[in-house]
Amino acid sequence: MTRQDGVKGWRGTMRHWLKFNAVGAMGIVVQLTALVIFDSGLKLNYLVATALAVETAVLHNFIWHERWTWVDRTRLNRSGVFWRLLRFNGTTGAISILGNLLFMRVFVGWAHLPYLIGNMLSIASCSLLNFIVSDQFVFQPALWAPHSKTPPENESHRQGDA
Repeated sequence: MTRQDGVKGWRGTMRHWLKFNAVGAMGIVVQLTALVIFDSGLKLNYLVATALAVETAVLHNFIWHERWTWVDRTRLNRSGVFWRLLRFNGTTGAISILGNLLFMRVFVGWAHLPYLIGNMLSIASCSLLNFIVSDQFVFQPALWAPHSKTPPENESHRQGDA
């Protein structure tokens, strides 16, 4: 790998990281809104409400990651969306749901923090691991296009997808 490839790879990772966090910020709004609806509106147990709110955000985030965050990797294989959704839900979805339930139990159940603050702390606790799993496994080029090369990093700029 040349120095230029390393820089390009680093820039690509940073671009994905920034987009991932932008999607995550929208996902936080989705998750917190869903949590209020499930907890305060429907009066579900806070752990059940948390699991449902997280899954709502996971599905929201997957759509944005598929169409924007990792579009440079997914646009060449739209037929692989089902398998990416399964991988996403099975990995980052599981990390998010299990992590949020664990951290909510700690922050809300034991530390007695308000559930919205506990949920925001739970989201932050799971974020970095979710990015790594998404970047290296769910949207990893070799998994979605085994017979093609990884698209050039700046290909998305030429097609207006960045």
